[in-house]
Amino acid sequence: MDVLDAVSSRFSCRDFLPTPVPEATVRDILAAAARAPSGGNVQPWRVHALAGAKLEQLKACVRARPELLPRGEGAEYDIYPRDLKEPYETRRRQVGAALYQSIGVTRADRAGRYRQYARNFEFFGAPVGLLLSIDRSMGPPQWSDLGGYIQTVMLLARGHGLHTCGQEAWTHWHKTVYSFLDLPPDFILFCGLALGHADPDAAINQWRAPREPLDAFASFEGFEG
Repeated sequence: MDVLDAVSSRFSCRDFLPTPVPEATVRDILAAAARAPSGGNVQPWRVHALAGAKLEQLKACVRARPELLPRGEGAEYDIYPRDLKEPYETRRRQVGAALYQSIGVTRADRAGRYRQYARNFEFFGAPVGLLLSIDRSMGPPQWSDLGGYIQTVMLLARGHGLHTCGQEAWTHWHKTVYSFLDLPPDFILFCGLALGHADPDAAINQWRAPREPLDAFASFEGFEG
């Protein structure tokens, strides 16, 4: 797949088919993504790839404690600034409204919203769940490098005909994840990433988050022609 097609066809898939993804394919994606740039070639990413019985065991750990939703064990970092200013707050609210509208869940339907939110911790039915972490000693530049690695994973997945969904929501179950993976204490979980074949008929996969026009965030000076 052409890289431009990969970029344009990528979206946050929230309903997957159960079709298995071979370990060799996941290995190819994760290894190739390591060509993503990182300052000083530090390569700060760490990945745990789960499938089959191991993935089901992790999901069962969360599923067994529904009374803790939606906050789980408490986020280890703020997913958004606590006072998210405009225009960012409006964008966040609009995309959330579009998501729930696609599946017929109103804002007043708290139970329905919680049920959909809980699907994060089922990896939306994906056959592969990735958990990405970074050494706690790293700073904002290295977190940016980790984001570049994650984006590269997403685009390479498209090259294999697969889709993904990044899930920062997993920080709400960081204690469970650390124990389950026996992750060294000097690492912090950043996000989960669902990986698999998108269900093309699922209503939640039919909408797309809007993007701001180029001139809203970029300026151009000094060009000729």
